[in-house]
Amino acid sequence: MIKQYVYISTAVGLSREEVNAILETCARNNAEQDVTGLLLYNGRNFLQLLEGQGERLDRLMSVIETDKRHSGVLVMHKDDVEQRVCPDWAMKLIAISEAIEVRQQRLEEELPATIDPAIRKLVLNFAMLN
Repeated sequence: MIKQYVYISTAVGLSREEVNAILETCARNNAEQDVTGLLLYNGRNFLQLLEGQGERLDRLMSVIETDKRHSGVLVMHKDDVEQRVCPDWAMKLIAISEAIEVRQQRLEEELPATIDPAIRKLVLNFAMLN
């Protein structure tokens, strides 16, 4: 059984380089820990979907919750799932800084087809925030 988390947080003022560094670290560490997922950043907030083995993912969430680069970590979804929706993504960044009109179309193209409809809705609603 795979555990899945979706959380949002606030990370105001991160440069593109800082976000890329976070992504590189996540991808490297996640590959070592067999964690997969996606990360959305809108220039102010993160939304991250994480998948992995139970205790590993719980430990990772504890680290994330104390990371000083962001604040206000709010877990929106936590559940056990039969299979991963992002099995090939150690961590995929989906930057959503384009015009609002473009965001939904881009996300619809990039989100995995197997993502739970409720999580899809959560991600799409997040993408509409400014």
